[in-house]
Amino acid sequence: MNATARRPRIKAWIPITVALLAVAGIGLATTTYVSIEDAEASATAGSFDPISYADERFDSEIVPQIEDDAVDLATLLADLEAGADEGEFGHAPGAGSSYSFPVTFTATAGLQNGSILPVTVEGVPAETAVQIQVGPALNGTALRDVTGTVSFNDFTNQLEFQEVATEFNNRVRDGMLAEVGPISEGQTITVTGAFTRVNPALVSVVPVAIEVE
Repeated sequence: MNATARRPRIKAWIPITVALLAVAGIGLATTTYVSIEDAEASATAGSFDPISYADERFDSEIVPQIEDDAVDLATLLADLEAGADEGEFGHAPGAGSSYSFPVTFTATAGLQNGSILPVTVEGVPAETAVQIQVGPALNGTALRDVTGTVSFNDFTNQLEFQEVATEFNNRVRDGMLAEVGPISEGQTITVTGAFTRVNPALVSVVPVAIEVE
């Protein structure tokens, strides 16, 4: 009988099975198993907390710098209208973005309309509307951007950057504005705060300090 004919034949599925078992063994050896609790803790360990960020910087850095750098509103608007460089007086969060300015002024309060208190400021042209955001809704990123010390590059993404602006506004709403309370029409007030110059005909100030006379 031919010796070649008597050689046992290896079934075709055996090598494939051996290979698969080998791959599975390697996978088991290199896989790290993590509990659900550990996975959740790892996911949140590096998460950004805007409240902690504001705790560290808002009262100690942001508000004092706004107060120190604030310029008279009427003077600022006149200088800008005359062609002054916006970068001389304010800051923008990036190229092509609107500038935010720290300002101070004394004004006569109008009748509050929702979250907006219109005011009349001596020296500001009648065609320029001036208003103070008094809450509960405070909009914009003026407080975040006005000092130039809060950079987008310090954050992981745009969401974190926006959360800082929102939390700064919340500090004003829940702190200073809550202490000042309602402002009546006709009252004289002195305001320090910041506004973003999106529309030259509108000055919408987020205040960090209000004194009612």
